[in-house]
Amino acid sequence: MSAMAEALAPYAEFARVGFVNILAFRLRYFTGIITYSLNVTIYYFIWSAVFRSAQSFAGYNLAQMITYVCVGWIIRSFYWNTIDQEMAYEVIEGKIAMDLIKPVSVQWMWLCRAMGESAFRLGLLTLPTALVVAFVFPLERPSSRENFLIFLASVLGSFFLMGAINFMIGTCAIPLKSILALIRAKQWLVELLSGLLLPMSFFPDRLQRVLAWLPFEHIAYTPLQIYLGKLDRAHALRALATEWFWVFALLALAHFWWKRTLRTITIQGG
Repeated sequence: MSAMAEALAPYAEFARVGFVNILAFRLRYFTGIITYSLNVTIYYFIWSAVFRSAQSFAGYNLAQMITYVCVGWIIRSFYWNTIDQEMAYEVIEGKIAMDLIKPVSVQWMWLCRAMGESAFRLGLLTLPTALVVAFVFPLERPSSRENFLIFLASVLGSFFLMGAINFMIGTCAIPLKSILALIRAKQWLVELLSGLLLPMSFFPDRLQRVLAWLPFEHIAYTPLQIYLGKLDRAHALRALATEWFWVFALLALAHFWWKRTLRTITIQGG
C-alpha cells in the first residue's frame, strides 16, 4: 500500500462509520421524505397565490419558481449536515478528548463522517424525495446537459461550504461550552441568506450587492440559478469558480479557527 493510501485509509473509515451510524436512524429518513414533501407543498401554494397577481417577479415565472423551490429542498436534503450539533455534544460530554489524541485531522475526520452521512441521505432521502416531488409537482428539466453537470459540481461545493461553516460553529463549543442557541440562529440565517427560502434577486439591490461578497448564496442560490439556466455558460463557470474559492477559503479559515481555539480548551465530562 502506498504512503498516500495509508494516509487516506483512516478517513475512508470515518466516512464508512458515518454511513453505518445513520443506519440506526433510517426511519427518520423515511419521515424526512414526508417532511421535505410537505415543505415543498407549502411553498407551492404560497407561490401559486403570489403569482396570481402577476406573470413574473424578479425574473421568475410560476413554473420557474416552483422548480426553484422543489430542487432547492431536494439538494438541501443532500448538503445539510449536523457537524456542529455533534461537536457540541462531544464537548459537553468530554468526548472531544478522544478526537484530540487520534493521529488524524479532526476537521477532515468530521467532514468525512458527514460525507458518509450524505452518501446515505443521497440514496434514502434525496433520491426518493426527488421522485415524489417530481411526480406531484410540475418541475422543469435542467436547461441543458452541460448546465446539469455544472449544477452537480455546484451542489458538491454546497456540501463543503456547509461542512466548513458547521465545523466553525461546532468549534465555538470549546470556548462557549453550550452553542445550541447559536446553532439554531445559524440554521435560520443560512436558510435565508443561502437563497433557499427566497431567491436573492427578491432582495433589495443594495442588500444583494452586500450579500454577493459573502459565501452563503453559493449554498443554494448559485446551483439553482445554474439549474434553471439563469446564467449562461461563462457566468455559470465563473459562479462555480467563486463558489469553490469560498470552499477552500472557509476550509482554511475553519482549520485556523480550530488550531487557535485549541489553545484554550478545557475538557468536561468523562
